[in-house]
Amino acid sequence: MATDDVTAQVRGWFTGRLPGDWFTGAPEIIVDREEIAVLGPLPDPPQDVPEAERAALIDGLARRFREETRERRIEIAREAEHKFRQKVSWGVVCGGETVMFTTLSVPVMTRLRQAERQVLDTLVAAGVARSRSDALAWCVRLVGRHTDTWLADLRDALQHVDRVRAAGPDVNS
Repeated sequence: MATDDVTAQVRGWFTGRLPGDWFTGAPEIIVDREEIAVLGPLPDPPQDVPEAERAALIDGLARRFREETRERRIEIAREAEHKFRQKVSWGVVCGGETVMFTTLSVPVMTRLRQAERQVLDTLVAAGVARSRSDALAWCVRLVGRHTDTWLADLRDALQHVDRVRAAGPDVNS
């Protein structure tokens, strides 16, 4: 099954399963090989709230949602994990900030040359990261933050490739 089909099936299932009063809009469903992330929008704080209070308000809204929905989220996640054979993580989006409650940390093997390892070791020595693993995750987040548009274009291109591949001849016949 193509990636678009799987994502559409997961999105449809969650749309039908999630209580209608949890979010102010449709949740964003992100699917990869290991995890399904459900990100629901909460009401944005008023514009006239001072910045220091705004951060605390967003944190409070996220924590309240997390506590009030915990039992139902666990129940829905168990059903989804059984149905889709992937772990489910939860988060909210409020005031432009994303707050994740649960996420997987998946090991990824990589081979790095000396110059690349030195970058990681410098980040560890400077106290930016606790380990090479943390340093690598920090680098990936930094690249993702600064190349959002490029990565979005690349993902769109990959989805197009999946659609073209799915429409092509069946090579297993």
